[in-house]
Parts: sequence; C-alpha cells; structure tokens
Amino acid sequence: MGGAFFLLTVNFLIAQLFCVFFLVIAKRSRIPEAGRWFALSFAVASLSALFELAIRFADFDRLASFGAFSSVLAALFMIRLGIGRLYSIPVNIVLAGWFFAVSLAVNLMIFDLPRSTPLHAFGYQSPFFVAAIVSALAIYRSGRRERADLILMALLTATALQFLFKVYFIVTFGAGADAQSYLASAYALISQSLSAVLVVSIGLTLLAVLVVEIMDDAKARSETDPLSALYNRRGFNERVAGILARPVAAYPHCLVVCDIDHFKAVNDTHGHQVGDQVIAAFGAMLNDRAPREAICARLGGEEFAIFLPSAGETIGYLFAQGLRSSFAGLSISGIPRSEPLTASFGVCELANANDLIADVMRRADAALYSAKKSGRNRVNRASIVEPLWAEQQAKA
Repeated sequence: MGGAFFLLTVNFLIAQLFCVFFLVIAKRSRIPEAGRWFALSFAVASLSALFELAIRFADFDRLASFGAFSSVLAALFMIRLGIGRLYSIPVNIVLAGWFFAVSLAVNLMIFDLPRSTPLHAFGYQSPFFVAAIVSALAIYRSGRRERADLILMALLTATALQFLFKVYFIVTFGAGADAQSYLASAYALISQSLSAVLVVSIGLTLLAVLVVEIMDDAKARSETDPLSALYNRRGFNERVAGILARPVAAYPHCLVVCDIDHFKAVNDTHGHQVGDQVIAAFGAMLNDRAPREAICARLGGEEFAIFLPSAGETIGYLFAQGLRSSFAGLSISGIPRSEPLTASFGVCELANANDLIADVMRRADAALYSAKKSGRNRVNRASIVEPLWAEQQAKA
C-alpha cells in the first residue's frame, strides 16, 4: 500500500503544478480558453487521488470509487474541450453529455461485480479509452502535423490504449477483491506508475503546444502590419527569401511595387483617420485579389509590394493593371466619389537565380517612379522603362 500511496500523492502534486502552469500560460495565449480547460482538467484529475486515498481511510468505498472514476473521466473530457478550442475542432456537447451520463450510470451498476472479471474491468476502463481517443482523433482531424502535435496525438493514443491493456492485466493478474484491497495490489502500483508517466508526458506536451502557439503568434505579430493586415518589410523579406531558396526551375518570379497617388493630400484634406481607411482598404484589396501563393506587404507609408512566385513580367503587368482598375473604382468611406483614388505600379521580373532581390526591388522602384513621373495611375515595366531611360541618357 505504501508504494501506491506514495504515487497517488505524487500524481496529485504533479496535477496541481500543471494546473498552475496552464493558468499562467493561458494569460499569454491567443486562445486562453484552451489553457484554462487544460488547467481545470488537471485540477479535476487530481481529485481522483484524494478519492482513492479516501477508500483506504474511510468507510464509503462506493462513493469514493465513483468519485475517482468520475473525476478522471471528467478531466479527460475537459482535455478534449481544450483541444477543441486549440485545434478548432469543437465538441458535440449533447453527444458528450449523453456518453458521460451513461458512463457514470454503468459505473454505479458494475460496482458490486467482482473487480477482476472482464465485465467489470471493461465497463470501468472503456469510457476512459473513448474519452482519450476522441482527443487524439480531434488532433488528427485538424490537419496540423507539427512535431508537438504529432507527439501529443501519439501520447493520447497511447493513453487510450493503456486503458484497454489494463483490462487484460486486471483479468490476468487481479486487482484486488474490493476497492480497498486494490490499493495493496501490485496492479495498483503499476497502474499509478504508468499514470504518473502519462500525466507528466501529456502535460508537458500540451504546454509545449501552447508555448509554440504563443511563439508563432508573437512572430506573426512582429511580421504583420496591423493597419493593412499584410506582411511588413521583415515578414515580406523572410518569405521571399524562402521562395528564392527553391530550385532554379521555379523561376521566373515577378515583383510588383505600388504607391497610392497623392496620399499626403488625402491625409491633409480628409485627416489621418480617413488615410488609415485608405491603407486598410488597399490592403484588403490585395488580400482579396492576389493569388494564394503571392506575398503581399506594406513596406511603409503608402508603399506596397507583391511578390508573385513562378510568374513572368507579363503576368505581373496584367495583375498590376487589374489592381489599378480595382482601386480606382473602390468606394472608401470619407472619400467623395468626385475624388477617386489612384495608384501607380512598377513591375520587374526575376529571370534567374543570379538576380538579387535588392537589385530587382531597385529596378521595380525605378519603374514605379517613372509611372508617377509620367502622370500616375499607370503600370510601368522595368524591361521597357530601362531601355528608354538608357536611350534618353545617350541622347543627352
């Protein structure tokens, strides 16, 4: 009994520590409800240790056994609720409620059965198996396959399977004739040891998933322009660099830079709040019209950039012309219809791996400058602007 008593105490303390950890992490998480559900699940699970200890020191085996069973089952469903929030796979509350109620009823019905029989063992352990496996299936259905997600899915599956394996060990080696003798059995020591390992493993993995989510969210915020909801210059450069690291066969690519015409006049005439609405509207238009693989960014002020992977200059030019027309017809609150907004564009192609993105950006900027200098509300291509400029320089 001493070994099982010690492990019950350890499990209780571990669960309490994880409860505190999850509450702390939840404050920093983008999805705090997930961390709170995980914290509550470990707090409720720790009650099972108290109920099992009560079996040894008090004379209400039925109530204590029922409390131990229901607290573990409730904790497993709370983990499923947290996973549902974290992985955007909601729980069918009605179905879960019915299953929980039926499981509790079955547990009361089998209490007086011999504890080492297949019927009692399966009736006691199978609800735990279902509760754990549905969490693993929820992660699988989410489609997320990061390392932490796969580890968590594997641990939850292992946890589910160990409940079925317990049925075999109970029937084969016995788990005591009643609830009190269970604590003195070798099975209790093995079961509590295995539970301690799984509790720690699942708790640490859940914490890792939440921490990774917090880090990813912080990185996304550091790489996103809040006004336009596009990447900022840092996020743009990092993602373009990733695409340029692909095989040479992915070339050509195309870079489009654009600038809202007379944007300073918009701020001066209508105020910065309306100017912010113009920036937000332009960003929303880019998000709506750009191809899925395109990288859109606000480089600063009223200047934007779009990187079109595996697209030549002609495609980039047609895309920019479409954006120019769309923006000219865009209705923005605070801007009178009699003052339509326009934008100018510069387009440049990355023909091969020898083209440096900094040089391509400079050439696209030169094409944009030419478009603004020649009347605005137009799209200029670097391949056309540069020969004309060279010709003019030669004549001069």
